Amino acid sequence: MKTDTLFYRLFQRRPQLALELLGLNYRGENYHFGSEEIKQTAFRIDGIFKPIAGEPEQPIIFAEVQYQPDADFYSRFISEITLYLRLHKPGRRWLAFVIYPTRSAEKPASIEFEPFMGLPQLHRIYLKDYQNRKNLSPTLELIRLIASGKSQTMDLARELVKRRDGMGQDDLDFIETILVYKLPTLSRQEIIAMLTLDNITSKQTRFYQEIAEEEGEKGRLIGLQEGRLIGHQEGRQQESLRLVSRMIRYKFGVNAKMQQAEQKLPSLSVEQLEDLAEALLDFTESQELTHWLENRLA
Repeated sequence: MKTDTLFYRLFQRRPQLALELLGLNYRGENYHFGSEEIKQTAFRIDGIFKPIAGEPEQPIIFAEVQYQPDADFYSRFISEITLYLRLHKPGRRWLAFVIYPTRSAEKPASIEFEPFMGLPQLHRIYLKDYQNRKNLSPTLELIRLIASGKSQTMDLARELVKRRDGMGQDDLDFIETILVYKLPTLSRQEIIAMLTLDNITSKQTRFYQEIAEEEGEKGRLIGLQEGRLIGHQEGRQQESLRLVSRMIRYKFGVNAKMQQAEQKLPSLSVEQLEDLAEALLDFTESQELTHWLENRLA
């Protein structure tokens, strides 16, 4: 699972997630999350929360998700932050946080950057700490779902859905998005069925609406019964095609370039589609998808 991509997608849709991780009381709608190039340098800030409102007490927040051990990470991250502050002069306090899967994934900073490690502005968040936490807010329950082991993921997702009275529609969408990233071998129909959403609730999620739209176009949706999606039994080829198409739309949106890419998918074998589904978790630019297809279909 390409977890940094998943986190950045969630941060875009709900900045509140980062604020709760940091224990800040600001409102999520007061922040915009995105990435930003630092001009005339080779640096790029992958995750930055910029206050939308004019309240000067709200800090600018830098975010990174670091799943792979990297001895140079802190030297790069701190350099990017300080250079950004020097060039942009945001005129407000700053905070930074790094999300690690476990403490063992964190590598110490080089001796030149050790003094920065004790700064109260620098926070480290370890997902493993959330695996067994109780009484979390609905937003932080999503962190627990991301941190869960694969064998626990679906059980926890079902538990969260059962408690959906305290959750909004976006929470259900987030749960489905997390499952797509964590369990890419499951079909969308299987995920909806395993979540045991009732008929009305499932129809309201973005996830279901995408399925209904695609199935309606192909004439394969034949009804719902007791909240479970019932469709024609399809082979691995068709399921793989639909999974990859949906992942492409989630990552890169719907545009002419991506539609051209999707038109090439039926030419791939089942094995190639499954390889592409895994590769998509690591892609960050649409050009990577284009190059992958060109190399396989040359």
